Amino acid sequence: MSSVSERFERLFSNVDAVFLFDPSSSYFERFESIEDAAVIVVSPENDLGADNHVSLPITFEDFDDRVHFGVEGALDAGYVDDGDTVVCAASVFDDEIDTVGRVRISSKAHSGVYDLLVNSRPDETVIRDVIELAIELGKKGQKGSPVGALFVVGDAGKVMNKSRPLSYNPFEKSHVNVGDPIVKVMLKEFSRLDGAFVISDSGKIVSAYRYLEPSAEGVDIPKGLGARHMAAGAITRDTNAIAIVLSESDGLVRAFKAGDLVLEIDPEEY
Repeated sequence: MSSVSERFERLFSNVDAVFLFDPSSSYFERFESIEDAAVIVVSPENDLGADNHVSLPITFEDFDDRVHFGVEGALDAGYVDDGDTVVCAASVFDDEIDTVGRVRISSKAHSGVYDLLVNSRPDETVIRDVIELAIELGKKGQKGSPVGALFVVGDAGKVMNKSRPLSYNPFEKSHVNVGDPIVKVMLKEFSRLDGAFVISDSGKIVSAYRYLEPSAEGVDIPKGLGARHMAAGAITRDTNAIAIVLSESDGLVRAFKAGDLVLEIDPEEY
């Protein structure tokens, strides 16, 4: 019978790379000088000066989500290859790294999350701001009641051409940005009314109260999702925009790109 130390020795043997998720400087230093595997840091900023770094625009509470994002980013950057065996280390229960997993990389297991956040037409900080807004709105709702909302981000000119106004556009002559904290308060108020928000690549709020008119024919969304999600899938299929939907029925935040659902977040976990 093998000992615990032998089991963990097997965990780290014959690996091509080690992924460190938000490591402290001291933890990074322990791995920085190893020669038999690439060391890849996955974090919001490369504060540690790592040679191999994957930017993490939003915090994924779920360990599997973090691993998926880090692996897809490393594949995109050429740090690892299909078929490589890697070890992923992250903190789940505390500030220090406490969770380790061994993964064999398969490019077929592509979730699309990295592509959504990093390779979309809109700036990734804009996408992050909108996702965070939807999460916050999902947590608080409107005066304690659940609320639904649809944010269409990027390719605003084409989106406007494929939609029509439901009411007066309060942002018609403004130049406000979705990242402004004061604007976020405004958006939360406007979200209780019908229609989608249209936001430019750079984060400028182009319009509220838009009724999206692309054809939903051929759009495939999971069963149980309603008109907002169908509109999100259709508009992202027909334009280069992405769409963030807060569901009024189940409270989840979902993101669509190129007609596909690529991200699902429970606001209560953030």
